[in-house]
Amino acid sequence: MPELPEVEIIKQSLEKKVKYKTINNILVKNSNLRFKIQKNFIHHLKNKKILNISRKSKYLVIKLEGNIFLIIHLGMSGTLHYLKKKKNIFYTNLSFYNSMILPKKHNHIEIIFSEFKIVYNDPRRFGFFLIIKSDHELENYFKKIGPEPFDQSFSYNYLKNKFHRKDKNIKNFLLDQNLVSGIGNIYANEILFYSKINPLKKVKEISKNEITKIIKYSKKVLNNAIKKGGSSIKNFKNITGINGHFQDEFAVYDQKGKTCPTLNCNKKIIKLNISNRSTYLCKSCQK
Repeated sequence: MPELPEVEIIKQSLEKKVKYKTINNILVKNSNLRFKIQKNFIHHLKNKKILNISRKSKYLVIKLEGNIFLIIHLGMSGTLHYLKKKKNIFYTNLSFYNSMILPKKHNHIEIIFSEFKIVYNDPRRFGFFLIIKSDHELENYFKKIGPEPFDQSFSYNYLKNKFHRKDKNIKNFLLDQNLVSGIGNIYANEILFYSKINPLKKVKEISKNEITKIIKYSKKVLNNAIKKGGSSIKNFKNITGINGHFQDEFAVYDQKGKTCPTLNCNKKIIKLNISNRSTYLCKSCQK
């Protein structure tokens, strides 16, 4: 699943391609995504100019004329592809997952502009498209998700209060989108390594110093991933033909059996399974 840095890269790509462009038409080939495509979906988007593209956690938010918002969530396997009408583009993928070129199957939605189109592909169909009709409705929609690490509200006091007397382990806490939004499995592993915290540690046992480290490295790891273009786990490329490079800097994720990168630590990275998710750590460094 694309995590916050990958969705940020997609947002930046879309800004360059579709901002201030008018949608000529919408083609819905399969309305049965995670949530069924709404009635009047095409009506709300057709002939509307795109005014802004933003990101909220792992969600893309496209603002159109008439104060209409289109929320896109890519789910587990969703990708967006950019195709020009009169020019072949070898790499169509706006993100870094699945195929670098537009697959022949599972193309569910086409957003058609005058000179190009954006195609949504999703083999597993866990992603969704949702029309929101006002600022108030948009605000309410995101009320239930927690702050992302870049929000001011992701603070020492916030974490201290949320950790109080909770038996939840810190890895599952970071992955709970109702508590912290935007962090997925890859980056949770990296954040906890740099914070020197064992993923199984109960949040009620996290110290003041460790809270500070979690805040610091959540921002630092995600920022670095964005700068590196995200993580291309399977070596796929974006629309420019460029891989995300953050996977080259993984300290622990997918590094089972390799030597811990901490200076003077010769222990090996081990792999655990926590709540059916692969978890990597150095037991010597992470207490």
